[in-house]
Formats: sequence, structure tokens, C-alpha cells
Amino acid sequence: MPRVTLLVDADGVEHDLPGSGRHVDAAALAEATGWELKPEGLCRGEVCVPLLGRTVTDADGRVDLLAWAEALGLLAAATTDGDVVAVVAADPPPADAGAPAPPLVLRDVDGAEVSFDDLSGHKRVLVTWASWCGCRHELAGWEALQQELADSGLRLFSVALDADPEDARPWIEAAHPSYPVAVDTAHVTAERYGITNVPSVVWVDEHDRVVKPPTIAPGDDQFREFTKIDSERHHEALRAWVRSGELPASAEEPRAARTDDEQRALAERRVAALLVRAGRRDEALVHLATARDLAPWDWTVRRSGIALTGGDPFLGEEFLAFWQEWDDAGRPGYQPT
Repeated sequence: MPRVTLLVDADGVEHDLPGSGRHVDAAALAEATGWELKPEGLCRGEVCVPLLGRTVTDADGRVDLLAWAEALGLLAAATTDGDVVAVVAADPPPADAGAPAPPLVLRDVDGAEVSFDDLSGHKRVLVTWASWCGCRHELAGWEALQQELADSGLRLFSVALDADPEDARPWIEAAHPSYPVAVDTAHVTAERYGITNVPSVVWVDEHDRVVKPPTIAPGDDQFREFTKIDSERHHEALRAWVRSGELPASAEEPRAARTDDEQRALAERRVAALLVRAGRRDEALVHLATARDLAPWDWTVRRSGIALTGGDPFLGEEFLAFWQEWDDAGRPGYQPT
């Protein structure tokens, strides 16, 4: 029986592929991803990426997933024996003001599809949080804001960046939000919108353009002593935008695109999450360490990784050491409204 390789594609979708390590059956890969190996290159529909002399198959005609990813301009992370491979996009554009809002179709806590894109035509706010963050308590604060501004046309869409939907479930059920709540176990939202910490928000207008790039915005003031941010500063700015179209000056501040190292860190975290799920914790720790080195200030990697492997993401020694290191460095990546 051939071994099965688990590929997590750039959409965060998992595919079990017959093969040996990172070398998988070409037909199965084409069926799973749509990318078919043809004489003119790797093709999906009418789009073809020429290989320009690169070889992406082994002697048995199986596709090498790392070579395949490189040919498609993707970044990859893999276990030593190649039985788990995750890919992410390379050089994603930053979600700056005026940029098209990246598509986002995820699953809710029960596995039903929920789409940020379905709210097109409304002013909308993407709110990211996680069970490993104190912001898990703030869903009710966002609900109050949604109720206040719903008649003015605002639509909220919330995403939990968690490793398992069950981690987020208690907080969602306690808040009873009227707005959609997705659980993004692959952190596709972080990849596409440049989210490196939570709670972060992104504002998108009726025409599907980003009008305010990712910034830190708590739902309420429960953790103001820690965040040093007054939630009303964001909420007042949001009210002004929703009701009159007025934007804060900070909306025009450019955001740096994620580097390849920061993108690779997300792929390494995806591999680690899958290894934890398979009971391979020691291997997961190696990939989390790599992710940490690639993106030392990305909380969606660092703090979520602590929770992922059973550590205490609130008062544990590892988290407190990271927090102190980050605070001493000037809280990089923590841009309030």
C-alpha cells in the first residue's frame, strides 16, 4: 500500500495524496489542486506556468511537492520524511488602503461554510481574535457595536485564529454573536491580510476595498492595563466612518508586506498544528521553533504555538518571557487605531 502524504494548500485545505513522502501521485495531485502537469508546464484551466527546464517529478513520474511549490511560486514547509507538506503564497501584497480585499471563505465552529465575501456591498469589519488571547472575552463588546451600527449598514465578520474549532467554541457560545464567526485553523486570514497579532481589525468598504489596514483594536476595555489601548478610540473612529464616511489619518499609513520568512513561518506553524493533531508533539516543537526564528514578533505564530503544544499562553513561563522580550523591543507590530 502506498503511503499517504498530507498536503495543506495555500487555501488551507487539506489533501491526502497517495505517494511516498513528498513525492505524490501526479493524477491525484491534479485532482486535488487543479494544477496538472502538461508539456507546456503546470496548468490550471487556461493558466500555465512554464517549468523552464525545472524537473518536478521523480523517476517514477511522481511529483515532488517541494519542487512543484517552487515552480508555482509558493513557499513550503515539510516534515523530515515529507509526509506532511504545507504551502503558502510568496510575496503577498499588503492589505493597504485602496487594495482589493482578499477573498476569505472559511468554516464556522460546526464546519459550515461562512464567507466574508458574502457581505460585499456593505461596510464591513474583519475582527480577528483567538482563544489563547484575552480578547476571547470581547465578543460581546463587538456584538454591542454590531447592534448599534447595523442600521447604518455595518456588518461584522469575526475570525478565531485557533488550532481546533473546539478551542473557540465555549467563547462563541457564551457570546451568542449575531455576526458570522469563523474558526481559521490554517491561519489563512493571517496570511492574506497580514495579521500578526490579535485582536486586529480590517475595515473594508462597500466596493470590496480595504480602507483601514490591520490594526490592534480591543472589543472593550477589560485588558486595557495590558494593551494600553482605549477601545473607544477605535469605536468612535468606526462610528464616524460608518455614519459619515470619515476616515482616521491612520487609515492611510502603509503596512509592510509580509516577508518570505514571515510567510514561511505560517507554513511551519501549519505543519506543527497537523503534527500535534497526529500526536507527534516532539516533531511539532521543531517546526514551531523554526517558525519562531523566521517570525519572532508574530503572535499568531509565537503565542498560538505555546497554546498548541499545551503550554500556558497567559501566565506560563514561556509566554511571560516572550511578552517581556516583545515589550522591551517596543511592542513591534502592535499598531493601535
